[in-house]
Amino acid sequence: MQSQDPGSSGKSPAVDSPLAGVSLPAAPGTAAGAFPSLEAAGLLPLIDAAVLEELEDELAGSGLAQRFARDYAAMWDLRLARLGTAVESQDEASALDAVISLKISSAMVGGLRLARLAELLEGLIRQGDFVRGQAMMAGVAQDGARTVSELQSTYILGKG
Repeated sequence: MQSQDPGSSGKSPAVDSPLAGVSLPAAPGTAAGAFPSLEAAGLLPLIDAAVLEELEDELAGSGLAQRFARDYAAMWDLRLARLGTAVESQDEASALDAVISLKISSAMVGGLRLARLAELLEGLIRQGDFVRGQAMMAGVAQDGARTVSELQSTYILGKG
């Protein structure tokens, strides 16, 4: 689980970010570049190994951290489908439930970029801006799949 840089996956976030191709329509009355937080999220690492190490320490090396990471990876498709359906149907309560679950669980496994994207999406949902929320789902799906892939290759399989 050693990475080149503590707290990062060792990959250059700016190079591996699919968010470069994701653009959000400007909200009414705002400038087109008024969503800099999305660009900043793309600079975060997919997985922060230090978060997983801290979780292991807190759980006294019992294997629960790895089990949580495996469960997180196994549930990704279901989480994404649930969130996508709620955002598409503009179901605010279900969308908030799904995005908050994604945000918290991603942060717990060190998925900093995905947790930040979920936080940004949560803000859009709370504002009732489902048009921009729907536009953001492509980036969430891409980074989520990449987060799960990196989690599996650097932590789950590496510890298994």
